[in-house]
Amino acid sequence: MRSPDLSVIVVNYNTAHLLERCVQALRKACEGLSLELVIVDNASRDESANYIRDHFPWAKLIANPTNVGFGRANNQAVQICTAPYILLLNADAYVYPDAVRQSLKHMANEPRCGVLGAHLVDEAGHGIFSGRRFPSSWETFLLRTGLLPRLGQRPPEPAEGPTQPPVQDCDWVVGCYYLVRRSLIDQVGLFDPRYFLYYEEVDHCLAVHAAGWRVQCLNTARVTHVGGGSAATEGALSVGRQISSFQQESGLLYFRKHGGLLGVWRHAALCFLTEIVLGLKFVLKRRRISGLSAFTQQARMICRLMWQTRAGSRPTR
Repeated sequence: MRSPDLSVIVVNYNTAHLLERCVQALRKACEGLSLELVIVDNASRDESANYIRDHFPWAKLIANPTNVGFGRANNQAVQICTAPYILLLNADAYVYPDAVRQSLKHMANEPRCGVLGAHLVDEAGHGIFSGRRFPSSWETFLLRTGLLPRLGQRPPEPAEGPTQPPVQDCDWVVGCYYLVRRSLIDQVGLFDPRYFLYYEEVDHCLAVHAAGWRVQCLNTARVTHVGGGSAATEGALSVGRQISSFQQESGLLYFRKHGGLLGVWRHAALCFLTEIVLGLKFVLKRRRISGLSAFTQQARMICRLMWQTRAGSRPTR
């Protein structure tokens, strides 16, 4: 038997209600292609595993007894994928009918493109940045505190709107639609298992660039991304619908790995300072201290995670 044209990995956590739309859109986009679908269920509480067995019996199912996180689940699935191209697809990401074919054609025409993202849009059709630059603690501090226009000039993000080129080179692409060559995975691996959630694709793209491959975003291939599908089941979300503690921990791990002890302390200090500045702005603007606890809780969480991760040297999960 010949290998499939494309392997698709979907990591599911309490998102059975999203899978039907996701898989239907995927199958429509893959008409005429040989598709291998691997779904990893991370110990969902909504009977997702039984739903997958009943509704997608042709798919390969990995049912984990515990939630191992996004990166580790994808690492599991990659071991049983057999296609030369592997697409990591979120359950809340719905591909346009021509997105997959355009992506595979681009990969065939650009042999040094190791990772490819797509142009993401929300449910209203508004564009969302997919191709991005590597994170900077200082730029994040300036951006979140609103000091960026006064203290720094940030390099422009990849072009958005009518001037957007068909394809762009970028530092990293968002992992909700993440097309990667099997040959690249064989060379550099996939995700660092220390990241439970967030920063895994940023870290991976660093390794991709270091190995001499290109990371690109194909803006003619469109994908609707709802965002926060799994995260919404786990409690209070930070800005951008991300779980704050997961994001903060992964940030500490990332900056310790790539910036050393000085890098992680600088990152933690700027995160702590961000909460102080935001808290002060909140009080001055509203002239009341009620609601200030949200910022103090964030600051305490940063300190706690620095201790629990031993300054970003080990994960807690």
